[in-house]
Amino acid sequence: MSSTDYLIRDARLVHVLTGRIERGDVLIRDGVIQHVGSIGVAAGAVEIDAQGRYLLPGLMDGHVHIESAMLHPAEFTQAAAQHGTTAVFADPHEIANVLGVEGIAFMLKATEDLPLDFYFTASSCVPATDMETSGAEVTAEDIAQLLKHPRVVGLAEVMNFPGVIAGDPQLLRKIEVAKQAGKVVDGHAPGLRGAGLRQYVAAGVDSDHETTQLDEALEKLSLGMWLMIREGSAAKNLDALLPAVNEETYQKCLFVSDDQTPADLTNVGHIDHILRRAVAQGLDPAWAVRMATFNTAQRFRVPRVGVVAEGYRANLVLVEDVQSFAVHTVFHDGTPIVRDGRFVADAPMYQDPQVLRTVKLPPLDVSAFHLPAVSGRARVIGLTRQQLLTTCLEMEVKLQNGKVVADTERDVLKLAVIERHGKNGNIGLGLAHGFGLKSGALAQSVAHDNHNVIVVGANDADMLAAARAIEAMQGGCVVVAQQKVVARLPLRIAGLMSTEATESVVKDFHALHAAARQLGATPEHPFAALSFLALPVIPELKLTDRGLVQYDAEEQRFKFVTVHCTPNR
Repeated sequence: MSSTDYLIRDARLVHVLTGRIERGDVLIRDGVIQHVGSIGVAAGAVEIDAQGRYLLPGLMDGHVHIESAMLHPAEFTQAAAQHGTTAVFADPHEIANVLGVEGIAFMLKATEDLPLDFYFTASSCVPATDMETSGAEVTAEDIAQLLKHPRVVGLAEVMNFPGVIAGDPQLLRKIEVAKQAGKVVDGHAPGLRGAGLRQYVAAGVDSDHETTQLDEALEKLSLGMWLMIREGSAAKNLDALLPAVNEETYQKCLFVSDDQTPADLTNVGHIDHILRRAVAQGLDPAWAVRMATFNTAQRFRVPRVGVVAEGYRANLVLVEDVQSFAVHTVFHDGTPIVRDGRFVADAPMYQDPQVLRTVKLPPLDVSAFHLPAVSGRARVIGLTRQQLLTTCLEMEVKLQNGKVVADTERDVLKLAVIERHGKNGNIGLGLAHGFGLKSGALAQSVAHDNHNVIVVGANDADMLAAARAIEAMQGGCVVVAQQKVVARLPLRIAGLMSTEATESVVKDFHALHAAARQLGATPEHPFAALSFLALPVIPELKLTDRGLVQYDAEEQRFKFVTVHCTPNR
């Protein structure tokens, strides 16, 4: 809380509760908005001339995984604050899948002294399903303890929606624990409709960020769910869902990023980027700002924030206009943390050696990547542009010496998921279409949500070299060509986040993608796309360390399938 009082003069105040924008002054005292209106002399206050700029509540991200930005939370703070963000509601299930409750404790500790509000939800699905191997498990009892923390505001996305529908007692117990604690329950239900959706909502889930279709959005809103409109790096749903926002629904809609690359967060923007795009498509600026501020605070039941009004915390952002949303000044609890677009506060980087050295691969040789031929026709994971959803393709595959090999001419590549938590040494093998590699391999220890090592490649030798490189640097991303590492991004914190400054991470990130493009990679974000191919809770076909998983829409359940199609299919 600031010990200095500030008087912001001549700002255009965006009133999110009425939709009005009017000129006025704002007095901040002891970190709280003391007065709004026409203010004369304010003894002892430092005056800031807004010069007609627009004053908004600080922006909030309603669903984000900090780990996906690959930055230490202190570095994330600096990057996000420069885009007007003053609060995030984060699900730490990435690090929880590696280190369990200890990983969540690290995130809470690493964010407690930062000039940005980090709220967390208790990870509900660690592991996400029983069809993969994670590094840890988070139980209902663990969740009950986590919910006692003042910055843990709810139960994180309940990804195993078929488990809810089927009445899985452990999953339902976690939801009940959150409800008994008076906390919210976030959802994750891509494509779920009809009776299954009604069962999911009846169990206590009341939000979703995985909606991709307009009619799906309207159905979820009609059932009382909060619609989280996502615009991240790998998944972009704003264009499809914005028509769902109208006078009857906008109070139940909010913006989220979910997963952003470090390059997008720093160069493209955060919630400000979503605001720019939404307003450019015709959304009323006051509605858009409300969806990025007050609605988010209301969804998570955080009081006295998200409004430019007396008695509210002085988390504020001064922007040039409500089209570009170019950030000039950001206040957090009444203290300027960004001036003239530059971060000016302290953001201490908490270190803990317990979160390092988490990659423990089984012994590997090139035979680990051999996929024996059973038939010449196989199930192939088909990437979907700018979406996390995949398709199940059935394709003729290339055979050589009784084994399936990559077919770069038809863009059918080998895919492997290697258990990296030192538990069982499982290796799942499959095929993928849509990466475009002509040679070499890509690998990373970021593989949602189990975060085993995932490798895609044009030949087994490069895949082996890539996996070994990940283990040698104890987590990260690599590009390999002719069995040599040509680009790398080390991620030593649980194999997910860097210990380096943002500038260094972004530089390595760009080099990584440039090298991938040199090998022919075609997705906009090849490593983000690769990371989600191990997440079975997003249909239709994914690969885990235990094998190929397909979602059966008729039975509303996930099931293991073979890579090779049966001859009579």
